[in-house]
Amino acid sequence: MRNVKSVRDRYDVIIVGSGLGGLVTAVTLAKEGKHVCVLEKNNQFGGNLQTFSRNKKIFDTGVHYLGGLAVGQNLYQYFDYLGIMDELQLEAMPMVFDEVLFGDEAIRFPIAQGYTAFVDHLAQFFPDERATLLQYVEDLQYTCRAFPLYYVEDGEGYKSTVLHTSVSAYMQKLTNNERLRAVLVGNNFLYGGEEHKTPFYVYALALNSYIMSAYRCTLGGSQISKLLIKRLRALGGEAYKREEVTDVVVENGAVVRVETHSGKQLQADQYVLNIDPKRALQMVGKENFRKTYFDRIQELPVTTSCFSVHVVLKPQKIAYAAHNLYYHDSMDSVWQATHDDEATWPTMFMLSMNKDPQHPAYAETLTLLSYMDFDAVAPWAHTFNTAASPAARGEDYDLFKQRKAKLLIDKLKTYLPEIDAAIAQLYVATPLSYRDYIGVHRGNLYGHSKDVADPLKTFMSPKTKISNLFLTGHAVYMHGVLGVTIGAMATCAEMIGKSNLLEKIRQAVDRTKEKQSSGGVQ
Repeated sequence: MRNVKSVRDRYDVIIVGSGLGGLVTAVTLAKEGKHVCVLEKNNQFGGNLQTFSRNKKIFDTGVHYLGGLAVGQNLYQYFDYLGIMDELQLEAMPMVFDEVLFGDEAIRFPIAQGYTAFVDHLAQFFPDERATLLQYVEDLQYTCRAFPLYYVEDGEGYKSTVLHTSVSAYMQKLTNNERLRAVLVGNNFLYGGEEHKTPFYVYALALNSYIMSAYRCTLGGSQISKLLIKRLRALGGEAYKREEVTDVVVENGAVVRVETHSGKQLQADQYVLNIDPKRALQMVGKENFRKTYFDRIQELPVTTSCFSVHVVLKPQKIAYAAHNLYYHDSMDSVWQATHDDEATWPTMFMLSMNKDPQHPAYAETLTLLSYMDFDAVAPWAHTFNTAASPAARGEDYDLFKQRKAKLLIDKLKTYLPEIDAAIAQLYVATPLSYRDYIGVHRGNLYGHSKDVADPLKTFMSPKTKISNLFLTGHAVYMHGVLGVTIGAMATCAEMIGKSNLLEKIRQAVDRTKEKQSSGGVQ
């Protein structure tokens, strides 16, 4: 990294926070010839793209698999425009990329890539529901078409017609088969679904891209941020770690500078905040926004958080499974998992493995993820601990992690009874870890909790009433790699024009196709 002392004091655009939204915004604006500077407070770029190493093994913080990356699909088009597709190390997941399991049942229900394969695989278990499944994939695509940027298209779409149906209401209308309903929402950890509350469009936008195609980043999700930083610097942009912005100074309705913890005062024509929106507005100052707007954002509830167990395995002990597994205690618990209490936790988990390069038939590591509300770690909420600012949380916290990790590992035995003998090392992250490293309010997974009863309440425009201040991140459009990338494009569209931007994305993809057809790109 270039020495932070080389930071100049004037730019075209300053971006606060180096999560995916900030980096996509930075590269897009740099491609327009703007001199961009990204400021990151942590020791690693990338926000939820961060990886960490234990026992010389790499673990992902949040990106376990990606959708929509096949040639010509939505995320492919965006990443191709950004100039990172050629260097992105990907591995296509198997046809069945997710399995859903209930309790100790022997059946593991398959979720397959490709609309036809998706229907065919589930129809084997629900032969009388083939027409239902065909209707389901048609509804997914229709709903996603309501949001033009999802398919790299211009226009306003028809989103107002799809905002007012919840996931549960949609499923009840779709079929009377309770088991099929449970299977179709079985991987709800992808969006933090809550019964009667989560809108169906949130579900559709999250699930559809994985059914289109599913991939793993073979070098971890951090390669995305590394490639974007590399691309930004090649375009003349700058990015600095351990440079925390502590103040955003507004005068006469415009931001005039940002100030950092090291005392630097940096100026730009435009500013983009890629940080938690509650914190962003607090940093800018309540007095610079309408009271109703400021209070609404501060009071918005957020989605639940996560407890994760990262396991280094003994060699050749656990057979490698390339797909993910979503376990639920029962079909009913699918709808209640985000509200587990102390007595019932955990009622679900997601299991993801990485294969051993020396013994590809076996797993080298595995990650277990389960919902956990921030209130579970409330006794230690006053503490803060990151690699850049290490601090112990105390023995009680360590015992809490050990106890919860054991409960989650015990639940895994339903699927992997041999797991105890296979564990070499075990590491834990709690909602506090996500809060401190990612910088999100209460360690939330997916931003503000969207409610079908008031779908516009959580809407956040990337353009603020402050003339040169913009927002990006998972609060602007949707969560996830695809959702945040689209949200960043929405931010850039406000700054440089949407039609112009989309035309350039399409032109970049067309050039790639021409190279591929002529043999220039493999």
